[in-house]
Amino acid sequence: MVNRVLFLFLFFLFNCQSPFNSSNPGIFSSLQIDTIFSASDLNVRALEVMGNKAIAVSSAGDLFRISLPSYHVQQERITTDSLNFRASALTKKGVFALSIGSPAHLYKNGQLVFYDSHPNAFYDAIHFWNSEEGIALGDPTEECLTLLITRDGGDSWNKLDCNLLPKFNNGEAAFAASDTNISIIGDHTWIATGGASSRVLYSSDRGISWQIFSTPIVQGQSTTGIFSINFYDKKNGFAIGGDYTNPSSNYKNKIISTDGGRQWKLVSNNKGPGYRSCVQYVPNSNAKSLVAVGKKGIDYSADSGNSWRSMSTHGFYTLRFMNDTTALAAGIGRIAVLKFKKEK
Repeated sequence: MVNRVLFLFLFFLFNCQSPFNSSNPGIFSSLQIDTIFSASDLNVRALEVMGNKAIAVSSAGDLFRISLPSYHVQQERITTDSLNFRASALTKKGVFALSIGSPAHLYKNGQLVFYDSHPNAFYDAIHFWNSEEGIALGDPTEECLTLLITRDGGDSWNKLDCNLLPKFNNGEAAFAASDTNISIIGDHTWIATGGASSRVLYSSDRGISWQIFSTPIVQGQSTTGIFSINFYDKKNGFAIGGDYTNPSSNYKNKIISTDGGRQWKLVSNNKGPGYRSCVQYVPNSNAKSLVAVGKKGIDYSADSGNSWRSMSTHGFYTLRFMNDTTALAAGIGRIAVLKFKKEK
């Protein structure tokens, strides 16, 4: 009987350890934050990384070109107009910057390629499938989301007809919080909504056809829902958000899908971080490791979002990984490099 009790004790001891236990190699143990650009009036919600270069755009209309790995930052003005840019994209053919309110402006390499004067125009994100085809997301101006599509490298953009898209609920829109409510893997696309309803639109064919799926994330108010969605591969995805007016609340603000976004379930409910504006999978982590950022801090999960560790109380709006230990992050006042140290 004693041996059986001892066996059970040892079994549970070694099989129920925290994912952050030091005997679990390859997970993050600490974080170093190195500021590469700062300004008292800086506000950045959009970053992109491609190869040895990265870009960021600001709410004051500035473009920041970042050379990698030197982290040299070059600041330039996109336009003489005073525009709030919260979405950006980087391809082999261009640097794109998309402003939010009406009239909305979309620039490619400093040239205006799309203009939307609808009084309710408000754009949230932009992403590309490849160097020729891309998509931009805006709040509804009719009975559907505003979706712009380009098939010519971003030289021209066309709105999708609402007849081709799922009907939207009253008060359902999107958030321009971190340029991460679009996620693309190959030809597959996921778009997160929020507000009165918070759902996920899905296309398997680069925006030609669409489906929409419900989620259990907190919703029902204009300030609630999904603020960021990220897919690791065609099956595994994660979304985070909450209520930005109540950033400490972690009630129903984190959800996961393992079937390509068709079904979602809550994880770490009433635990872990509260409202966060951006979540990203750590590369080469087998869909296990996630980093979430928001104004209140940086958090890390090593077990697909079931448990979390606070890595810093220094807040950022958005981040993008450059490799499996290094990311760029930006927010109020600064652009920084996040260097995660792995446990031995």
